[in-house]
Amino acid sequence: APIAVDSVLGIMEDRATATNVDLRDIRMVEQVGGTIDDTELVNGLVFNKGSSKSGGGPSQIPNAKIVLIQFCLSAPKTDMDNNIVVSDYAAMDRILRDERKYLLGMCKKIKKSGANVVLIQKSILRDAYNELSLHFLAKMGILVVTDIERTDVEFICRSLGCAPVAHVDALSKEKLGEAAHVGDVVMPGSGHKVVKFTGVKNPGKTMTVLLRGSNDLVLAEANRSIHDAQCVVRSLVKKRYLIAGGGAPEVEASLRLKEYALGLTGMDSYCIKAFAEALENIPYTLAENAGMKPIDVVTELRKQHAEGNTGAGINVKKNIVSNMYDLNVLQPLLVSTSAINLATETVCMILKVDDLVVVQ
Repeated sequence: APIAVDSVLGIMEDRATATNVDLRDIRMVEQVGGTIDDTELVNGLVFNKGSSKSGGGPSQIPNAKIVLIQFCLSAPKTDMDNNIVVSDYAAMDRILRDERKYLLGMCKKIKKSGANVVLIQKSILRDAYNELSLHFLAKMGILVVTDIERTDVEFICRSLGCAPVAHVDALSKEKLGEAAHVGDVVMPGSGHKVVKFTGVKNPGKTMTVLLRGSNDLVLAEANRSIHDAQCVVRSLVKKRYLIAGGGAPEVEASLRLKEYALGLTGMDSYCIKAFAEALENIPYTLAENAGMKPIDVVTELRKQHAEGNTGAGINVKKNIVSNMYDLNVLQPLLVSTSAINLATETVCMILKVDDLVVVQ
C-alpha cells in the first residue's frame, strides 16, 4: 500500500489542485529473485539488465551526464544489399583501418560532449553497436547501456531530462540528462544486475517500481495487484471523498432506496426495489468470500443500518459486523460510484437488445 500511494503522489504535478494522474508515468520493472517484500519504489530510473561489460568499462558513475543516442555505433552499410570483394591483404587492412577510424571519431565526439553514460537504442537497420565501439567507450571511462526499446525512449527522456540524439553531429550539452549516481546493482536472491539511476532531477514527474518475486507468475500477480492499488489511489485524486468500506455504503444505499420505493407505485416502485436488492449482492459476496454466513451477515447489516449505524460493515478479520470508520476501513467514493454506474449502463444496454441472431 505505501508503494502504491507514494508512486501516485510522486507523479502528481500539484497535490493541492491535481484532479487526475497518468499511471503510464509509473514504470514497472520486474526482476526474478528475492521475495515480494524486496519490492521497492525508486525515485529515478531502473533498467532490468546490467550495463555492457564487453569492453571492460566502468560500472559506477557519480555525477552522471547521460546521453540517449538513436544512431548506430557500427560501420555504415549501403542502402542496397551489395557485396564487397577484397582481392588483397592491403585492401582488407585499409577497410579495417577506416572502420576503426570512423568508430573512434564517433566515440570522441560523444566524449567531447561531456557524456559519461551512453544509452543506445535498438536498431533494425543494422547493428546498433559492435565490440570495437564498446571497447573505445570503455577506454574513455563511459558506462554503456544497450538495447533500449523505442517505446521506452519518451519515458527515459522525461525521467532524466535528456533529449534523444539522432546523429552524432547533433550532440550538445543541452541534450544531456543528469543523475547523482548511475551504476550496476546486484539483486539479492538472484545475482542478476540492474542499472539504477538515482538523484535525477525528474522534470517529467515519473516513478519506477522495482518488483521482486520468486518466479514470473508471482511477478505478474504483484504487478496486477500494485496497478489495482494505484487505480484506487487515482480514484481518490479524481474525487477527494472517502466512504466506509466493508459493504457499508451499499447496504445504506439499498435501505434508502427501499424506503423511497415504498412511496411509489407501479413499475417505478418495482424497479427501484429490485435495484436496491441488487446492491446487497456486494456485502453478500464479501461475506461469502470471508467464510461467513452471508444471509446472517446481510440481515445484521440491515438491522444496524436501520438503527442509524451508517458505518456498519463486515469485519473480515474477526468475522463480525463492526463500524468501519472506527477500524479506518475506508475507500474512495469514486470506486463505488463507478462500479454502480458501469453495472447500470450494462443492464440498460442488455435491455435495449430486442432479439438475438444465433450464428452457427
